[in-house]
Amino acid sequence: MKTGFSNSRYLKMQSQHIRERIEQFDNKLYLEFGGKLFDDFHASRVLPGFEPDSKLKMLLELRDQTEIILVISAESIEQNKVRGDLGITYDEDLLRLIDVFKKMGFEVGGVVITKYAGQPAADKYRNRLKNLHIRSYLHYPIEGYPGNVPLIVSDEGYGKNEYVETSRPLVVITAPGPGSGKMATCLSQLYHEHKRGVKAGYAKFETFPIWNLPLKHPVNLAYEAATADLNDINMIDPFHLEAYGETTVNYNRDVEIFPVLNAMFERIAGKSPYKSPTDMGVNMAGNCIVDDEVCREASKQEIIRRYYHALSDFKRGLGTKDIIYKLELLMQQADITIENRKVIAAAKKRAEETGLPAVAIQMNDGTLITGKTSDLLGSSAAALLNALKYEAQIDPDLHMVAPSAIEPIQTLKTQYLGSKNPRLHTDEILIALSMSAANDPEALKALNQLPKLKSCEVHSTVLLSSVDENTFKRLGMHVTCES
Repeated sequence: MKTGFSNSRYLKMQSQHIRERIEQFDNKLYLEFGGKLFDDFHASRVLPGFEPDSKLKMLLELRDQTEIILVISAESIEQNKVRGDLGITYDEDLLRLIDVFKKMGFEVGGVVITKYAGQPAADKYRNRLKNLHIRSYLHYPIEGYPGNVPLIVSDEGYGKNEYVETSRPLVVITAPGPGSGKMATCLSQLYHEHKRGVKAGYAKFETFPIWNLPLKHPVNLAYEAATADLNDINMIDPFHLEAYGETTVNYNRDVEIFPVLNAMFERIAGKSPYKSPTDMGVNMAGNCIVDDEVCREASKQEIIRRYYHALSDFKRGLGTKDIIYKLELLMQQADITIENRKVIAAAKKRAEETGLPAVAIQMNDGTLITGKTSDLLGSSAAALLNALKYEAQIDPDLHMVAPSAIEPIQTLKTQYLGSKNPRLHTDEILIALSMSAANDPEALKALNQLPKLKSCEVHSTVLLSSVDENTFKRLGMHVTCES
């Protein structure tokens, strides 16, 4: 796949820019980390060349200066809020994050439980943290937040929150997901620091929207598509335009809250260090795009994929028509239709020819491979096998998987697991191929091609089973399906 983003330049430039921001303050910077600190697959899809763990690698260059505080709201704990991409609750994901950070050598300062109002589940979770020797701190709801600035920035507001003692110049505030209270935690810490005579600073690290790309650039439109359910809207930063005469891009929530934040900064420090929401950001991703056209095309594909995901979610009762309408508008703004996604037409054509469900895969060289439904294989499994044959330069008509490998799996499914469908799913055909590879060099050759499927596009003419969809995703393939 063509590269449009320089990851090495990003790691160097981003870490240097954060160092410079630390120096602007009293060698103490609270950095609100928006989005995913690692596993940022959206960024890797729309900025080909961006590695999903790039932000974490960037922080590794600042590891000796960095301390991490994790934030979770008591409401999320009480409601068992789930992180959609991983399928685990916020409280479990927070513990997973702590383990990852500690294994990578980061100092973890503790956990802040925000919006605490005596929730029993939060008390139980805090006790669990104590048993794991993880420090925790409570932050409380403030009446009139965020509008009642005089109360918020007082001993009865932020002053009631428990202060987190930190020892490093850079304090990264992160969370399992949105709505956790990261910004409020940063500002509460600023209040306490200034009461202690420390002129600490605040900055925000959000990868999207990219402030120095045009408002309707496909990369920024793809961010709107990714947050269609939150109704985030990219917009010109009016404060930045007024202060500097420069056009930059931000999003509605940051623009709307900026006057309140500015008032808080002024009450805390006497003067605000920023003139606009863009000023608060430290994101350098826009400076690391090396092929704009590659990133434009990747982002257009992402918008179409988001549209199909919304259609599938609506079919499953998980989404709304409003999300679909917004994505249709974004496609119009990006000047694209579903015809721009070539695997769709290829899959539909194969389905029309066979009268059965079909799957198409667009390889990274642009070649379209299809798979049909048969007595032995589902269309997803067939397409996956054909794609591996293509990469291994094996005759498409060659039967690599021995019947002796397929039959035991079919017997297990139908006779012991109660399935009425004997056809193999994608995970099952890979297991069968692995068994055949023990004695068949061609099967082994095909199996070794699996890494080459990363970033390939996939489309199914029917809703995929969770098994097939997850297998494609675990291989790093980009999936859509008809609903």
